[in-house]
Amino acid sequence: MPHVREHMLDGTHGPLAVHEWPHPAPRYLALVVHGYGEHAGRYGELAAVLTGHGAAVYGPDHVGHGRSAGERVLIEDFEDVVTDVHGAAELARAAHPDLPLVLLGHSMGGLISARYAQRYGAELSALILSGPVIGAWELPGRLLALPKIPDTPISPAALSRDPAVGAAYAADPLVWHGPMKRPTLQAFTRTLETVARGGDVGPLPLLWLHGDDDRLVPLPGSRIGVERLAGDRLTERIFAGARHEVFHERDKKAAFAELLRFLDEALPRLP
Repeated sequence: MPHVREHMLDGTHGPLAVHEWPHPAPRYLALVVHGYGEHAGRYGELAAVLTGHGAAVYGPDHVGHGRSAGERVLIEDFEDVVTDVHGAAELARAAHPDLPLVLLGHSMGGLISARYAQRYGAELSALILSGPVIGAWELPGRLLALPKIPDTPISPAALSRDPAVGAAYAADPLVWHGPMKRPTLQAFTRTLETVARGGDVGPLPLLWLHGDDDRLVPLPGSRIGVERLAGDRLTERIFAGARHEVFHERDKKAAFAELLRFLDEALPRLP
């Protein structure tokens, strides 16, 4: 695994932790946007693949997540989270000016990345969405209809067919293992609508990766959002039998290979 540095930025709601997996002479920048309840530190293996491909990799912990400030898993406005991710991108650009920037978002991070592309798409060279919360996602509405949000954490078994992934997730003290919070669910609902109305990403190359046995973010609902967001350069790869985290699955090497193949095509002028 590559060495990890940590930076602390002034985020929209207090100190924002940003992980950096450095490269001595990067060809491009990759910004990893993590999902709900987790943190960027879970993406060390993905970062190793990307640094091996020539990227300097950065990943912020969102407000209320990981080592960043804020009440745990409380997000009242995803626009603020997009602004924080943009701050991490500016940190990367300050260290490595003029390099192409690739944005990779997983799950909730896919929603954040989709909105980022709508706001800052001209600054991106490629967009990758993994199991993205986008389109028709029924969970927020279902939970908001209840008088009390049930204390039902995410099942580790829903993440991957690899039991070691679930065990590490369950034991991780930086992962949230409690119930979802009403303001966060309301923010999900608003931002899903905002992204649906926000237009497509035009010529930006977009890679969509999803497991066809994803029970947390079912594939058919995401397809609606991805096809609405995509311009004319969409590549999709659906993994048979895979659950929510394709980069942590038993066949993760296929997901990594698909990612690098896409980047080689999307960034053809890299030396």
